[in-house]
Amino acid sequence: MPLVRIDALKADRDRLHALGRAVHDAFAETIGTPPNDRFQVLAGHDGTNSTLCYDNYLGVPRDEGLVVIAITMRSGRTAAQKKALYRRIAEYAQEYAGTDPRNVFITVTENESIDWSFGYGLAQYAL
Repeated sequence: MPLVRIDALKADRDRLHALGRAVHDAFAETIGTPPNDRFQVLAGHDGTNSTLCYDNYLGVPRDEGLVVIAITMRSGRTAAQKKALYRRIAEYAQEYAGTDPRNVFITVTENESIDWSFGYGLAQYAL
């Protein structure tokens, strides 16, 4: 069960939804998440009233096509699974949304089952 936040510069509704689909499809393919397991926050930034800051850290030349993807998920995935996920997200982001793979910045934060409540004030994974 990932919770995904996608922030993108110069992104309209269609591009944001394409990016969300890219992440969701990559998860299904590499991690095996079910089709109805989609929890996403999609936010576009116009570069004036709201923006994302970036530099060329590690020699990656980013530009205004930047997409920041923050994933929170339960721990337990292998390094190989995560690498495959990152690669597939970048490939699908390019295919679905026209995003240059160099502009896809991904971070993962892991937690435990007790750290989730899906509604009703219950810790459904911990019952």
